[in-house]
Amino acid sequence: MNRDGYIKEAEQDLLHTYNRYGVVFEKGKDVYLFDTEGKKYLDFAAGIAVCALGYDNEEYSEALKSQVDDLIHTSNLFYNVPIIKAAERVKKISGMDRVFFTNSGTEAIEGAIKAAKKYAYTRDGHAGHEIIAMNHSFHGRSIGALSVTGNRHYQEPFEPLLPGVCFADFNDLSSVKTLVTEKTCAILLETVQGEGGIYPASPEFLEGVAKLCREKDILLILDEIQCGMGRTGKMFAWQHYDIKPDIMTVAKALGCGVPVGAFLMTERVAEKSLCPGDHGTTYGGNPLVGAAVDKVLEIMERDKLADHAKEMGDYLWKRLEELRDRYDFVIAHRGLGLMQGLQITLPVGEVSAKALSKGLVLITAGSDVLRFVPPLIIEKEDVDTMTEILTEVFEEMK
Repeated sequence: MNRDGYIKEAEQDLLHTYNRYGVVFEKGKDVYLFDTEGKKYLDFAAGIAVCALGYDNEEYSEALKSQVDDLIHTSNLFYNVPIIKAAERVKKISGMDRVFFTNSGTEAIEGAIKAAKKYAYTRDGHAGHEIIAMNHSFHGRSIGALSVTGNRHYQEPFEPLLPGVCFADFNDLSSVKTLVTEKTCAILLETVQGEGGIYPASPEFLEGVAKLCREKDILLILDEIQCGMGRTGKMFAWQHYDIKPDIMTVAKALGCGVPVGAFLMTERVAEKSLCPGDHGTTYGGNPLVGAAVDKVLEIMERDKLADHAKEMGDYLWKRLEELRDRYDFVIAHRGLGLMQGLQITLPVGEVSAKALSKGLVLITAGSDVLRFVPPLIIEKEDVDTMTEILTEVFEEMK
């Protein structure tokens, strides 16, 4: 079947919740994807910041193949070795004390919300606690995650949502302080807002929020689902700051394509939080995803991919700054490491579509930002190739 045949079949069978690009990808190698027609694409999206190791990493593939031959699933009624090893590794790189493995980032957010509410319930002896989240944030599509996502466009069709959530302005500490009451049990935010337009938290804001949480025994929940796992030049973006979260969520590059997420917490939170019967998952943390996480973390630590992301991020910043200086329609440039965005006045959908036609995969963030989240293994020549293609697109559209 050719590309058009596959697309026609998909549109007949799949629920239309995505406006997909007209490409059917078939395989990948290093930082390139190949479609069913044999065309080659430089990937600067990495499956939305998932494929940190790129494609066809032999060591990663062999770990998964070996685990498939041994054991895929047993449920959480029993222990399994791969997830125990993975838990030890993720605790080591994060400095957190306890971890619960989920199937996705959205589920990690759900678990973090429950953990914060249970902590406050245990401490205070009653329910009815509230959460402060951020405007223009994105935490997932389930009802709980949607309830803490600060975007009315996403929320409105599905109301009523989870009660007890209010929204402050990102990087505005005073707006957070105004919302704090005796009912506040947690403040939830992305260390770098992703879907909202690639906005890193300012040190003054994040450190101020952390101080506020410490003073009032409010839990700080940091969403590292997109910005974690080495992407910003540290294993987790909050490690750029003089803070530590009480609860952290992670997913995406945690499994580099295998569906897995996690929420982690300090021992202080764990002691007063979820206990047997409070939370669970059939598939989360099974041997297959455990093998994936264990191998991903082993490779990232050994090959110092966070350091490489810092180096390549600096070079990407330099090349994108050249575009900002050259074109008046590039009005802002933001980001950390290999999570960067260009805010432009051109229609971003058209820019990404034209780039795709020229063999470059770029995605957007919000209504006016081009998002750059390539595999962490890119090199300078890949950044140069991307810049050349994007320059061609800009020249055609200016």
